[in-house]
Amino acid sequence: MKMKQYIKLIIPVLFTGLIAMTSCLGDLDTIPLDEDVTSAATVYDDPAVYKQVLAKCYAILAVSGQEGPAGMPDITGIDEGFSNYVRQYWKAQELTTDEATITWADGTIQDYHEQDWSSASEFVTATYNRIFYMISITNELIRETADAKLDERGVASDLREEIAYYRAEARFLRAMAYWHAIDLFGNVPFVTEEDAPGAFFPKQIGRADLFDYIESELLEIETLLTDPKTNEYGRVDKAAAWTLMTKLYLNAEVYIDEAKYTEALTYANKVISSAYALHPVYEELFMADNHNADGIIFPVTFDGVHTRTWGGMTFLIHAAVGGNMVAADYGVDGGWNGLRITKEAVSKFQDISGLKGARDVASLKSANDYQVIYVPGGHQGWDPATAPTLASVNSDSIYEGYIWFDAGTPFKFTAGPNWDTNWGDTGADGTLEADGDNIVAVDAGYYRLVVSGKDLTFTMEATSWGVIGDATPGGWDADTDMTYDTATDSWSVAVILTDNSFKFRANDDWAINLGDTGPDDVLEYDGDNISVASAGNYLVTLYLGTPDYTYTMEPYSSDWRNFIFSDGQSLEIDDNSDFQQGYAFPKFRNVTSLGETGSDLAFPDTDFPMFRLADVYLMYAEAVLRGGSGGDANTALGYVNQIRERAYGDATGNISLDLLNLDFILDERLRELMWEGHRRTDLVRYGKFSDTDYLWAWKGGVKEGRSVDSKYDLFPIPASDIGANPNLDQNPGY
Repeated sequence: MKMKQYIKLIIPVLFTGLIAMTSCLGDLDTIPLDEDVTSAATVYDDPAVYKQVLAKCYAILAVSGQEGPAGMPDITGIDEGFSNYVRQYWKAQELTTDEATITWADGTIQDYHEQDWSSASEFVTATYNRIFYMISITNELIRETADAKLDERGVASDLREEIAYYRAEARFLRAMAYWHAIDLFGNVPFVTEEDAPGAFFPKQIGRADLFDYIESELLEIETLLTDPKTNEYGRVDKAAAWTLMTKLYLNAEVYIDEAKYTEALTYANKVISSAYALHPVYEELFMADNHNADGIIFPVTFDGVHTRTWGGMTFLIHAAVGGNMVAADYGVDGGWNGLRITKEAVSKFQDISGLKGARDVASLKSANDYQVIYVPGGHQGWDPATAPTLASVNSDSIYEGYIWFDAGTPFKFTAGPNWDTNWGDTGADGTLEADGDNIVAVDAGYYRLVVSGKDLTFTMEATSWGVIGDATPGGWDADTDMTYDTATDSWSVAVILTDNSFKFRANDDWAINLGDTGPDDVLEYDGDNISVASAGNYLVTLYLGTPDYTYTMEPYSSDWRNFIFSDGQSLEIDDNSDFQQGYAFPKFRNVTSLGETGSDLAFPDTDFPMFRLADVYLMYAEAVLRGGSGGDANTALGYVNQIRERAYGDATGNISLDLLNLDFILDERLRELMWEGHRRTDLVRYGKFSDTDYLWAWKGGVKEGRSVDSKYDLFPIPASDIGANPNLDQNPGY
């Protein structure tokens, strides 16, 4: 695997034990207790420290303390693994929306999705403290790189030129932190490099004044940063500042009640005309070698060896894996059974009204509910305890099941999960004898096995499956073949169905066919035809591995952004603590584009895409639709369709101008930017976060969702800060 080249996250001893305190803020006013410990007064005597401090500023986004993955945390009051900046910001932006929910019950974490948090929430407090810790550290670097300070130290001119870039980048990171503050908290404490180090009570700045400050900072530094794509990987450039400007202006009506869509278009155009381009393969933007992918304007870098943390991408990859998912497929050593999406988010990718048989594992019977016999053999290591079973669904001593055998596989039958009573077929005549010879599947195939316990006989027939009926392309005359997947033990086919009916059939013959009598999503031999409610493109999947035999019929899209994992997952979430309720969405993987696993199975190499070019394309389109000047609808349509052509692989997903509207853009932002930390801000801007009829599962603490008070458009200032700083007023309603 190619090594990343990026700013090294080397952290000077100066920052050891520093905690972000905003109420009574002491910026780096620590005094060393040991003469060997570097202090703020002497640390900058070493020319290399300037870049080390810049590295610490960037590292605040990725790691949680001075050691990795834990030890010497930057902030206190919460488990260090929880406290990581990306992890906390992601939770605030995603768990509060339709894009994500979590099974866990750690502290007050469920308050996020239920939208009933308070000023005492440790997660709200940690997010707030992370923001102001970033502001504190960047203030220090900015303060110590002022011309007067460099003059005092006699810093050489060549180093000063490089330090000028460090200073501009620190100002960007501070501006981004204040953007997070204005977006999440509104009116917040305000401190800059002009405030001398030492303990004091910061004054609160109004949202309008903070908007002006962020704007002025970005305007000043846009010419001081490096040109797009000329900086070291992981460090910001002019395009990052332009992207942040676009975001600030796009949300100006929320922040200052003033439209600035023309300004948003000005800066979106700068980004779009820069050296960044759409990466051709969407999924490669979220893989372990995404440092090679184009279109990521500002990544937060992670590395399995150098940036170990229990937050960041470690959290986002592990927590999204569970249930029937194989952790190794995602490049990790195990799943944390945490994150899923709501059915409302699923509906942005597919028509859930046409969903048939979500295969809710809670309601379907398994082999454990029936009388069974076991089938140990060469296909599974000759262990009856772990062998597949045949079930007597009618309790009549007729046992049946379907098992895949490779060519030449030997096997036997046992009465229980042991060898006490076993049968083979001596003479290969279909009659079973106690302790008889091994039975052999001569050819590879998916076999239907039927054993009669009454007369000790058996049959085995290789089957291949298809769908047939007036809803299918071949009508009732020809099967549409399905494909077997050994990993999921299922048959599936993507097929265009009309609003008629179909059945499942084996071997292109009616001798073995399955329908759904009831209908109850459980299949029966010679059962009733299965009705298709509405015509469309469907992914039809047949599950015969264990009874009950069942199927799913899901509207199918070739949108490669659809990372939904539904096998064993139910669409509905009745119990939010059950990972298999709600579809999974494993977007990020610790696997490279070449199929190689990242450098460590616990800590991923995958970088977090904080800013991407596709986001700017969509912001351009939205600003045009909201009336901004400097862009036009046809150009906006072109940008949107470029994104969709990448998603679909061709022009089949393209839309026409009459479909380009604000609602479409909001839905497209979900599809393109799912789980990248944008959704809460988007919903607030659209008026669909609080005090709205747009609902999702468990919003407001009820399954069907309910509207909540508009105060939740902002998080509260943490109670700890309100109590400590007499200059602070709480946000309304808290």
